[in-house]
Amino acid sequence: MSITPSNMLPLGTTAPNFDLIDVTSDSTVSLENLKGGKGTIIMFICNHCPFVKHVNSTIASMGQQYHGNEISFIAISSNDVKNYSEDSPELMKLNAIENNFNFPYLYDESQQVAKDYNAACTPDFYLFDSELKLIYRGQLDDSRPGNELECDGVDLKNAIDCLTNKRDNTRIQKPSIGCNIKWK
Repeated sequence: MSITPSNMLPLGTTAPNFDLIDVTSDSTVSLENLKGGKGTIIMFICNHCPFVKHVNSTIASMGQQYHGNEISFIAISSNDVKNYSEDSPELMKLNAIENNFNFPYLYDESQQVAKDYNAACTPDFYLFDSELKLIYRGQLDDSRPGNELECDGVDLKNAIDCLTNKRDNTRIQKPSIGCNIKWK
C-alpha cells in the first residue's frame, strides 16, 4: 500500500464525460445520464483499499441522506484488476450490495476516466455543480484508518450544503489521502 494524496484538480474544471459499465445493473451509463439536478459527486474508490473500507459506511449513508435532493453519487473503480483481483467487477458488485450502495458503482477498465479526472488515490472525491463545474475536490473528512477520528463526511457534507444553499464554501479544501490507483 502506497499512501498517496489526491491531485486537487483545479476548481471550475468541467467534469469529463464518460460511458462506463455499472456493475450493479450490468448496463453502460454516462455522466450525462447520471448527473444530479443540483450537483454530482464522483468518487474514485475500490474494494481492497483500507482507506476506502474505512469510509464505505459513511458514503453509503450519505448516498441515502442526499437521495432525492438532486445530488447524484457516482462511484468509480479504475484499478488494474489483473494484478488486484479483489477489485474485479464481480467483486465490486458484491461490495456494493454488502455496503448498501444506492448509487452506481462503475468499472473504468481502460483507466481513461481516472486519467481524465487526474485521480490519484482511493478514495478521491469530486463535487460538481448543476453545470458540471468542479466546486469541491479532496477529502471526505479528517478521519483515517487508525487515527481514532469519527468518519462523518463533514468536509464533503459542508461542500454539498454550500452548493444546495447557494453559499460560498470558504473552508480550506484538503487533499484526500489513500492508496494509489493501481495503474496497469
